[in-house]
Amino acid sequence: EEQLVESGGGLVQPGGSLRLSCACSGFTFSDNDMKWVRQAPGKKFEWVGAINRNGDGSYYASSVEGRFTISRDNARNTLYLQMNSLKPEDSGVYYCATGRFMNSDYVPRTQGTQVTVSS
Repeated sequence: EEQLVESGGGLVQPGGSLRLSCACSGFTFSDNDMKWVRQAPGKKFEWVGAINRNGDGSYYASSVEGRFTISRDNARNTLYLQMNSLKPEDSGVYYCATGRFMNSDYVPRTQGTQVTVSS
């Protein structure tokens, strides 16, 4: 059974940093591009970015470009999202998922991890 478990969220002040992790099991992690998606309260899901299966190519939404970095450790079956220079508008629940893109009918299959950026 495919399992993805996010962790690392929390409360951070504006300008701060957080590193999210996504532990994966039940599928061949290294065969899959991976993505992060987030949802702010009362808003639609937003594609944050993605990384290819080898980890040598990553792609970001313009809202996070230059501040967020996606990486992966295929030996540990783990995906990461390093978030720097956090802003209040980065607050929301962050989800990891397989694939590079987010369909318009995306529904998370994981619990996600809550990120709150506030002073």
